[in-house]
Amino acid sequence: FVLAGDELVFKCPTWSWESGDPKRAKSYLPADKQFLVTRNVPCQTRVSSLEDTMMMTDNTGCGDGDDDWLVSHMVKQTHGDIEDEFDVLDDEGEIVESSKPAATNGAAAAVEEDDDEYADMADFEDENVLEDDAAVVAESTVTKASDDADGDDGNLVKVRTYDLSITYDKYYQTPRVWMMGYTADGNRQPLTGQEMMEDVMSDYANRTVTIETHPHVTGPHASIHPCQHGKVMKTIVRNLINASSSDDLDGNDGEEGPSIEMYLFIFLKFVSSIIPTINYDFTMEVTASTKK
Repeated sequence: FVLAGDELVFKCPTWSWESGDPKRAKSYLPADKQFLVTRNVPCQTRVSSLEDTMMMTDNTGCGDGDDDWLVSHMVKQTHGDIEDEFDVLDDEGEIVESSKPAATNGAAAAVEEDDDEYADMADFEDENVLEDDAAVVAESTVTKASDDADGDDGNLVKVRTYDLSITYDKYYQTPRVWMMGYTADGNRQPLTGQEMMEDVMSDYANRTVTIETHPHVTGPHASIHPCQHGKVMKTIVRNLINASSSDDLDGNDGEEGPSIEMYLFIFLKFVSSIIPTINYDFTMEVTASTKK
């Protein structure tokens, strides 16, 4: 855990080691390396909005058994006439000619104006260009003054933030992630447990992810229970090794898997599937190579 944590801190400086409360220090870890933490991690959207836009499928009842069609919900969200994109067939398999509404008088007039777009360019005079430039400058000055009156934060997007920490769970012998969320109003008020669950995939909220007491930091935190971490990580590492072996052109059988230092990078990629909208830093290519 310490070796992997050192590599994470080195590669991703937003992460750092913390000692925490000396009274809560674990004897099996160095006093200055009790847990890892990254602060003020942005969380711009709720998981519910992400889940709504994911490609979900429905049976449309166009057949029996395995011959049913599967149509994505995303089709329902598209705009415009579907006939514009696909040919419509009648019962005999012939293409049906779709009738389009006639253009309105306004649209026809717009087309005629487009035809004369370049014919009227000679009517402009040089002094009009100068007058137009002066008007643009004056309008820009007024707009800037208005923006200044609104304050310096007018262009800032206020979002939820999270402090994420990683401890070592002695019982399960795996890392464990903890989360504390804060409001987006700038006052940095702690989120309630239910509000933090809004940023967890619904399959895991209040099941795998629960509200518990942090072993080093005061206050309740959302935590991903580590009971399945070991099993999942072994599966991921095994898949990495198999993928590396199949791509090995030299035919060597000496692949030992990812190094210990790579563990937390793989672990954080796995955790991102549970909290996908919390944009913490773990940007590093993960391979099965034993080299750093």
